[in-house]
Amino acid sequence: MLETALDARVSPETLRKIETGRIATPAFPTIAAIADVLGLSLDAVWAEISQAGRGVEPTSADHNARGRLSAGVPA
Repeated sequence: MLETALDARVSPETLRKIETGRIATPAFPTIAAIADVLGLSLDAVWAEISQAGRGVEPTSADHNARGRLSAGVPA
């Protein structure tokens, strides 16, 4: 997580807060930077958020993106 946060130029504490929901609406540039470091398109991030809100089961590609998001591991 530390490497991901530093590569995205956000503090590790900010990344932890985003992951745990303590920052409910992170700034767009922050999300864009984290997605870039993780090798995710903003479309993939949006699809994940949209599906989670609708209770839709993710596809295998979405599952891989979800894993990278939660693990903080670049693609």
